[in-house]
Amino acid sequence: MSEPSQISLNNALSPMMEEFLYFNDYAMTMLLMIWFSVMTTLLAISTTKLYDVAPNDANHLEFMWTLLPIMVLMFIALPSMRTLYLLEDQNPPHLTIKTLGHQWYWSYEYSDYENLSFDSYMIKEQDLMNGAPRLLEVDNRMAIPMKSTVRLLVSAEDVLHSWTLPTLGIKTDAVPGRLNQLIFTTMRPGVFYGQCSEICGTNHSFMPITAESMPMKQFETWITTLMN
Repeated sequence: MSEPSQISLNNALSPMMEEFLYFNDYAMTMLLMIWFSVMTTLLAISTTKLYDVAPNDANHLEFMWTLLPIMVLMFIALPSMRTLYLLEDQNPPHLTIKTLGHQWYWSYEYSDYENLSFDSYMIKEQDLMNGAPRLLEVDNRMAIPMKSTVRLLVSAEDVLHSWTLPTLGIKTDAVPGRLNQLIFTTMRPGVFYGQCSEICGTNHSFMPITAESMPMKQFETWITTLMN
């Protein structure tokens, strides 16, 4: 979860989010190099008085300012293509969860188990426990097993919504009449918070997303408790 005055991205809690952070740092390094080169050139031009009006001498310069941007784009495009490939090249899922967006709450259905579904509403501020985040805590969290590949099928019942967990690097629109798929893996236990990222009506700000990653034995106990 983001902290006050935080300017960096959230810590990665999934392999794909780690890839996103690596690419973000790499791209920012490239941008800083470009900024430094441009500023150095502007400083040199503004502080020196060198004049050369011969047109033939500019051919090499034109070649370089055409070649260098191409090289920069290649250095950025190749890692980006690798990240996109890894995003789609996922392992077969161990668990499938279907989530449905409503105005203004989420419902979850564990398709691998019979009659296992529940709704998830935001807890009002006056009902929060001490230390619970405002506008982010819910009455029923979506539980997921740690270090297991999970497939999430996302849709909506009424209007457009968007299911997002920034710390896992996943986001997809919930569209009525259409199923969108997310595949992810959590690498450590914890509670992850997100919010609907599509303006969906009056209470758009009051339909948070809360997922809890837990070890497999604890997840099995949670499943057994719900089914009983």
